[in-house]
Amino acid sequence: MRQEVLRAFQFALDPTPAQVEALTRHAGAARWAFNHALGMKVAAHQQWRREVQALVDQGVPEAEAGKKARVPVWSKPQIQKHLNQIKGDSRIDGLPEGVYGPERPCPWWHEVSTYAFQSAFIDADRAWKNWLDSLRGARAGRRVGYPRFKKKSRAREAFRLHHDVKRPSIRLESYRRLLLPRIGSVRLHESAKRMGRLIRHGEAVVQSVAVSRTGHRWYASVLCKVTTELPDQPTRRQRQHGRVGVDLGVKHLAVLSQPLEPDDAATAFLPNPRHVRKTEQRLTKAQRALARTQKGSARRDKARRRVARLQHEVAVRRSTVLHTLTKQLATRFAEVAIEDLNVAGMTRTARGTRDKPGRRVRQKAGLNQAILDVAPGELRRQLTYKTCWYGSTLAVLNRSWPSSKTCSACGWQNPRLTLADRTFHCTNCTLTIDRDLNAAHNIAAHAVPADRPVAPGRGETQNARGAPVRPPSPRAGRREAVKRVDTSPPGPVPPQRSDPLTLFTLNGIRHETAKRS
Repeated sequence: MRQEVLRAFQFALDPTPAQVEALTRHAGAARWAFNHALGMKVAAHQQWRREVQALVDQGVPEAEAGKKARVPVWSKPQIQKHLNQIKGDSRIDGLPEGVYGPERPCPWWHEVSTYAFQSAFIDADRAWKNWLDSLRGARAGRRVGYPRFKKKSRAREAFRLHHDVKRPSIRLESYRRLLLPRIGSVRLHESAKRMGRLIRHGEAVVQSVAVSRTGHRWYASVLCKVTTELPDQPTRRQRQHGRVGVDLGVKHLAVLSQPLEPDDAATAFLPNPRHVRKTEQRLTKAQRALARTQKGSARRDKARRRVARLQHEVAVRRSTVLHTLTKQLATRFAEVAIEDLNVAGMTRTARGTRDKPGRRVRQKAGLNQAILDVAPGELRRQLTYKTCWYGSTLAVLNRSWPSSKTCSACGWQNPRLTLADRTFHCTNCTLTIDRDLNAAHNIAAHAVPADRPVAPGRGETQNARGAPVRPPSPRAGRREAVKRVDTSPPGPVPPQRSDPLTLFTLNGIRHETAKRS
C-alpha cells in the first residue's frame, strides 16, 4: 500500500569557516526570535494575572475572575507583524531625523533567512500550548513546566528553514552538496544518493531542513514527504519467526526469547557495549581539565569543546547500536514484544533528604548511569515507527506484570527474587533458566499489541494524560492523575542573558526581549 509519509534524512555537514559563521548567526537569530515571542506571551500572561488580582480585590471569586479577565496572548502572525513594524535596520544609520525612542530590535534581520524567525515563533507557540495543555490535564505524560527563555550557554544551537515546494530553495546540487538559503552550497560529509534518487524520480519532495550543532559537528535533517510502499502485513520470513520477546537490561543490552540466528543460540544474548564505560577515563580527564580552567578564558572554551566532542562520540555510537538492533528486530520478526519500563522511576536518585538520607547512593548512581546508557526509551521509540515501516507489530507488556519473578513454564512466582539472582529456579516445575531469558519468554507470552485500546484481562483504558481511568487498586502506591488548576502566579522566569533587557510597550502591555549575542 503506497502512502505519503514524512521522513527525515540526516547528514553531517562539512561547512567552510564562512558558512560556520553563517550557521551560527542563524542559530543566534532563532534563539533571539524565540525569546522575543516568549517575552510577549509572558507579558500578556502577567497582564492577565494583574487583572484577575484586581477583580479578586473587588470581591469577585477567583474562578469567576479568571473567566472575566480577557487578555489575548500573542500568536505567531501577530508577533511577526509587530516585529516588522518595530525592527531596525543596520543598513540605515540610526533613527530617522526627528524620531526619538528606544533602540530598535534586531537591526541585523536582513543577514539571515526570514524562516529562521518564523520557525522560532512557531516553536514558541508550541511551547506555550504544551504548558497550557499540561496545566489543564489535556496532555499525556509528566507535567510541562512554564516556558523558559533560551540562554546562549544552555540552549542548543539549532534553527529550521522552510521553502516554497513549487520554487524550492532547499535542494541538492549534487549527491555531496546541499543548497541552503542565505548560507549557500554546503558540502555533505556523506553521500545523499538515496534521497537524491527519490527526488529525481518524483517520489520525495523536500519540505524543510533543521540544522543543529552537536559536539563539534553541524548536522542537517532534511524533512521530505516521501511516497513509499508501506506493507500492511508481515513477510513470509517474518511470519515464520513469529513473535519475539525482548528483555532490556544492563548485563546484556537485550535478551531475546528466540535467537536472531536460528542456528546460533548465543545470538539471543546481545552484549551491552557500555559506551560510557569505554570512554569514562578520557571523559573524566577532560571534565577535570575543564573544571580547572577559568570562566571566560580561551582555554576553558577549548576544554569545553573537548568534553562536548567526547560526549558526542558516545551518543553517536549508542545511536548506531540501537538503530542496528531495532532494524533487525523489525525486519526479522512478525511481532516484537517489549516491556513498558518506567525509566524515570528506575533512574530516580537515592540521595533522599537531609532528615532521611538515602543508602547506597553511589551504587545507585552507577546503576542509573548504566540504565541511561542503554537508552530503553529511545529503543522503544525506534521500534514504534520501524515496525510500521516493515510490516511488523509492536506489543507492550504492562509494567506492573512481574516478568522476572514468574516462571515462564508453569506461572509460579518467586516474590523473593533479587537483582543479585541471575538464575531463576522454579520450585514448582524444577525449571532452571537464565533470569533475563525467562523474562523474555514471559514478555513474548503476555504482551499485547500497542495499538489495542484495552489490554484483555490485564491492561486498562487510559485517559489523555496516559493515566488509568479505573480506580486505583489497594496496592497502588502512587497518586492518580487529576485535573490541575493553577491559580498561583507563575514562578520567576530565568533571565535570557546577563545583558539588560530591551523593553517595549504596546497597548499598555509591557513585553520583553533580549538582544542577540
